[in-house]
Amino acid sequence: MKSRALLLPVAALAVVASLLAGEPRSVLTLRRIPNAKPRNVVLILTDDHRHDAMGFAGHPFLQTPHMDALARNGAHLQNAFVTTSLCSPSRASILSGLYMHRHGVVDNNNPVPGGLTFFPQYLQQAGYRTAFFGKWHMGSDSDAPQPGFHHWVSFKGQGTYWPNPNGFNVNGRNVPQKGYVTDELTDYAVEWLQTQSANKPFLLYLSHKAVHTDFLPDEKREGRLLVPGVDGRMGFIPAPRHQGRYANEPFVEPESMAFTPRNFADKPMWVQNRRNSRHGVDVPFGNKVSIPPVYRQYMEALLAVDDSIGRVMEVLRQKNLLDSTLVIYMGDNGYAWGEHGMIDKRSAYEESMRIPMMMQCPDLIKAGTRLRQMVANIDIAPTILEVAGLEFPRAMDGRSVLGLLQGRTVPWREELLYEYYWEWNYPMTPTIHAIRGDRFKFIRPYGVWDVEELYDLENDPKELTNLVRAPQHEARVKDMRARLFKLLRETNGMEIPLFEDRDGQGNRRLQNATPQGLFPPHLFQP
Repeated sequence: MKSRALLLPVAALAVVASLLAGEPRSVLTLRRIPNAKPRNVVLILTDDHRHDAMGFAGHPFLQTPHMDALARNGAHLQNAFVTTSLCSPSRASILSGLYMHRHGVVDNNNPVPGGLTFFPQYLQQAGYRTAFFGKWHMGSDSDAPQPGFHHWVSFKGQGTYWPNPNGFNVNGRNVPQKGYVTDELTDYAVEWLQTQSANKPFLLYLSHKAVHTDFLPDEKREGRLLVPGVDGRMGFIPAPRHQGRYANEPFVEPESMAFTPRNFADKPMWVQNRRNSRHGVDVPFGNKVSIPPVYRQYMEALLAVDDSIGRVMEVLRQKNLLDSTLVIYMGDNGYAWGEHGMIDKRSAYEESMRIPMMMQCPDLIKAGTRLRQMVANIDIAPTILEVAGLEFPRAMDGRSVLGLLQGRTVPWREELLYEYYWEWNYPMTPTIHAIRGDRFKFIRPYGVWDVEELYDLENDPKELTNLVRAPQHEARVKDMRARLFKLLRETNGMEIPLFEDRDGQGNRRLQNATPQGLFPPHLFQP
């Protein structure tokens, strides 16, 4: 599917308005697909789950039997990406089918713009029972029930692995959190699932906190977080039954992690500067600790998520709904563990924008399916609506992947837009726009005096060699830059919103670590 201009007829413009400005129930009523049977849907979302952190994906020690089973009994979408690698914007894209610049959720602090329509509202109007469990995070100060859900269990902001004073919001009531958050959210989800009738379709959206960072219990003793006025240490907290399981497993530094001319000579200055920040390997998460122990915590915390998947699948099996229910597992963004000297997400490198994604529904998808086409978070809403027997709004930027999964010949995208807007809270990553094709990726920083990037993903999958100044690629760079701006123009992405600064700023560096990036020599005037 090539870039498409939004030169829409009047009827389509009305659909755009329904997505972006809120509409009465008549507009939330989508046309039904003839002879299509509405399917139950289970969407399981994890936070910061790296694309290859699964047993079947070849991880050297991580064991994820239930994720492996999803891929074996359903489909592994091998080239799945997010269009923005940040929690709230990505979640809004999953729910709306829209790029970040269209849905307007551009950071983790500000709430959802008034009237934005999410796909559960369409399902609700079509007769589905809908329930949400877990991390909402769009507007970090609120855990209030959101439109589109009959049943609601959530918490404020990032939440915590173990109980905190805020507790949970359960259908508008404050309820104490009792235990480990991954397990407790799953308790709520399976309890609701067990009450669902086979005569009425349902949507269960289970949105885990894991595997996001949290303050560690021993924070006061073992480190200092490099944020003004805050003492503590950040990391990942596994369930007690999993703590220490991987304590003796190795952390293998990625090739691009070492601070060498090979890795950084042709990279933008901001990439080298990020290396010495809370989103870099010099000061990971603001900790004065080494990466390997934190990496092992991350892998151990994933084990409870895998257990959660198994518990949900077992209830579906007991209710004889396993074959007829679409189960989707995915991450909200990728995660770097040392690549290009980075920790965390936000960048347009593969480790940041690539995500795990599996889908299973034996009635619709052949077991063992492997999908190579580029799919994205913006495709989730259209896919779920089609599986529900509804025609998805054509104003959505995403498309349903169901036809691809069933082996049908479907026109599909040749490239994908990526965008991230600079955050005052974490100033080490600039605004970035990128366009990713099947072979080449063009990355353009905005608002900084720095260099662009071009990578040949076929011959350089680790993105080690920046080809942007190579004479043989001059025409390609010019063409990809033009296509990037064409796509932004067509989707009304040429303006960047401005919000007030909120919360603290993680802007500290170490004095005796990676030095400030040198200005690119080719930009000096002779």
